[in-house]
Amino acid sequence: MRAELTEIPAVLSAATEFEHQVETLIAKGYAWTAGLTDEQFRALVAPLAAHVAELPGPPALPEAPGEPPRPIPFVLVVDRTLVAPMRAAEQIERRGRRAIVTMLTAEDLDAFTPIESVTPPAGGAYLLLDVDLGWSTRNDPPARALPLLEAQGRSPLTLEEGIALVTHQPEAVATNAGFSLLGSRRGDRRVTAMWISRGSPKLGWCFAGAPHTWLGSASCGGRVGLA
Repeated sequence: MRAELTEIPAVLSAATEFEHQVETLIAKGYAWTAGLTDEQFRALVAPLAAHVAELPGPPALPEAPGEPPRPIPFVLVVDRTLVAPMRAAEQIERRGRRAIVTMLTAEDLDAFTPIESVTPPAGGAYLLLDVDLGWSTRNDPPARALPLLEAQGRSPLTLEEGIALVTHQPEAVATNAGFSLLGSRRGDRRVTAMWISRGSPKLGWCFAGAPHTWLGSASCGGRVGLA
């Protein structure tokens, strides 16, 4: 899977990668959507830069085909208080192809909120730390994967966090290698997920009890906010 990743050079430092992620969001119109100028947006997320100082940059590349991807040190997340999930999903682009949102309306996405065990930091923006794409949980249905992750002290990614992950790291999702977002639910059997369909990144859903050999469950080691 990681053998495909070519967009972000391995030589970037953590500080440079953080700046890259900030500018990616600005280029995709996040500041404007949030009602901020570009400089106001940079100022909003600037305190998070201090948390990446001791972190590594992006994973070394390339990795051998078929090997599990290495954890991603951090991902900058902008939550729905600033940018609605559908608007954010529409900005995902991988290899020149925009994301497809299927079987989900804007109202559906708004209804997916964090589960009881997940409390994202307040303030509009935060960092995910130590992001794993879930290869160890492939073929485990979400209902089985969630307690496995929590037993390891890990937290499942929310809908917005999965969107952020693929926004910054488009190659995190690949053919026959997607991931579920167990950290958000809407009170039914559906769990949102990201995968590749006909060459395009796709945001859809699967049933919580359905296993897929090509679908793991993404998780993180922690979250850090602006406060």
